[in-house]
Amino acid sequence: MKRRNFIKNASLSGVGFAIGSTITNCTEKSTDKKVISSIDKSTLPLVIATWDVPNATTKAWETLQHGKSVLDAVEQGCMIEEADLKNSSVGNGGLPDRDGIVTLDSCIMNSKGDCGAVVYLQNITHAVAIARKVMEDTPHVMLAGRGAEQFAYEIGFEKENLLTDTSKKAWETWKEKSEYKPIINIENHDTIGMLAIDKNGDICGACTTSGLAYKMSGRVGDSPIIGSGLFVDNEIGAAVATGLGEEVVKTVGSFLVVELMRQGKSPQEACEEAISRIVNKPNSNYKNFQVGYIAVNKRGETGAYSIHQGFSMTKYQEGKNENIQSDFFLKEEK
Repeated sequence: MKRRNFIKNASLSGVGFAIGSTITNCTEKSTDKKVISSIDKSTLPLVIATWDVPNATTKAWETLQHGKSVLDAVEQGCMIEEADLKNSSVGNGGLPDRDGIVTLDSCIMNSKGDCGAVVYLQNITHAVAIARKVMEDTPHVMLAGRGAEQFAYEIGFEKENLLTDTSKKAWETWKEKSEYKPIINIENHDTIGMLAIDKNGDICGACTTSGLAYKMSGRVGDSPIIGSGLFVDNEIGAAVATGLGEEVVKTVGSFLVVELMRQGKSPQEACEEAISRIVNKPNSNYKNFQVGYIAVNKRGETGAYSIHQGFSMTKYQEGKNENIQSDFFLKEEK
């Protein structure tokens, strides 16, 4: 039971938000920060990711073990899932929008507070790699659509057809009814968000997705939005989200989790509070969609929590790669 099962009845209408205002200044620092200084380096490095993605966390772990940076680790880890043709929710082979076009969203953030993102990217498998290049090689934070695609070609990426036969057949089946709501299939997992801490205690994160299956053309969720899908504060911790992006955006979820950790909450407590902000909203339709968060603080403590049962976190620490089922809010759901 994965995220895409839970959003069958979630409406796509009325989705609107100002992307620019969300990520205008990634590096701005607040003045009331409670710095966590007691790092237990004996437990580092550490990699966590949303859902059951052992190959991705293994790649990130091995990248760190080979002396590469923590930013390299989260990028390389996410790229494993982007290239997996059996994964129909990320990268190549992702389920398309209602017009049969695969569009990708991704973001990345380093320990210095720098960040980059791409939205509505087509014909390029590794959206996370393009997001990193936006961060490192341009004066911008986010590139969208044709601009993002053109930038990818200019830096050496080649055009690809991301619509596999399997995803095309699923889309053609959907078109038989063409219901204007997400028709969600059972999949291995959904959006992959990854957080990692190196042996020095520096934190980076990344997030990548093909978004809702059969979404309206042009739809963008939370995954590429700094502060919603992902947020990193190297003095406090980091968080990443998965689930119905429209609901994560409404509460700026990942930023909220980090701010709650700044106030002294553990990663687990912060994730639980962020979920409560969603389910306790007036007229919340939370029984019909899923949102999950994972988080890590500067001490290397982790947390995971979701609305419904079925969400999990993969954790690679002290040589052990394990999938951990998340606690969840709606206990009566089986």
